[in-house]
Amino acid sequence: MDEPEWLEVATPTVRLSALTWGPSYSPIALCLHGFPDTAHGWRKVVPHLVDAGWRVVAPFMRGYAPSSIPEDGSYHVGALIDDALQVLEAAGPTGHDVVIGHDWGAMTAAGFAAMPDGPFDKAVIMSLPPLAAFQPWGRAPDQILLAAQIPRQLLRSWYIMYFQLPVLPELSGSRVVSALWRQWSPGYDEAEDVRLVQNAIGDPENWRAAITMYRQNFRGTKPPEQYADLHPLFLQPPVVPILYLHGDDDGAMAPDYIAWVERILPPGGEAYVVEEAGHFLQLEQPDVLARHIIDFIGQA
Repeated sequence: MDEPEWLEVATPTVRLSALTWGPSYSPIALCLHGFPDTAHGWRKVVPHLVDAGWRVVAPFMRGYAPSSIPEDGSYHVGALIDDALQVLEAAGPTGHDVVIGHDWGAMTAAGFAAMPDGPFDKAVIMSLPPLAAFQPWGRAPDQILLAAQIPRQLLRSWYIMYFQLPVLPELSGSRVVSALWRQWSPGYDEAEDVRLVQNAIGDPENWRAAITMYRQNFRGTKPPEQYADLHPLFLQPPVVPILYLHGDDDGAMAPDYIAWVERILPPGGEAYVVEEAGHFLQLEQPDVLARHIIDFIGQA
């Protein structure tokens, strides 16, 4: 596999760096990473996508080096959607492109899936169920089963509450990253990926950016005006075909939630649990994952 090329995208508020593989004329598979990960997290799936004729474009999220700290200070999902649009435009949209998102990238991809006239034909969403699956809040189907998940999920999501604390989270970045990789993908040798993550968010200002994403979105703060229309999309049900994938040993969220995802699948949508995979299933089971994705998006 050839080394990736770099795509640099300058927007009014942030400079985004992306890795690209494959011919420039091919339809784009825009791969969006999450926390705590980087664009390098797609490296094991990339050869399969390129062999299937796709051009892979994988940006580093705002605040994750070598992308810059955004001048507007926004880490709202609406800002992530806008960044992805900017990267797609710079790469050269073909009208036959797809988006693939994991974790925060999954939330961003869910926003695109809710766009009736959006830029992507299909969306692949991984490891984080579209939040529309649980709406309306308090009245989603099978409330008793859903409520039974809450105690265990609160334990799994300790880091979200921890990130709301002042000062202490800023002082414990490297320990938290290592702990989360071990918790979320038990049995996976995370050393190389943790090193790549430290390169991206190891510096204090980058780590602060990564945890601010949790503070702004989970506190429900208002995004800047330029992202206001995009931001609510991640809460809306998908209208374009989606493929949802979740590891059966995910230490961040249980695969049980797939039952609620299945009820909101639009026509052409699919959902699968990937066996012997944790949260970072694109690294743990790349061959299986790529087969699911290519079966869904097709040969380019």
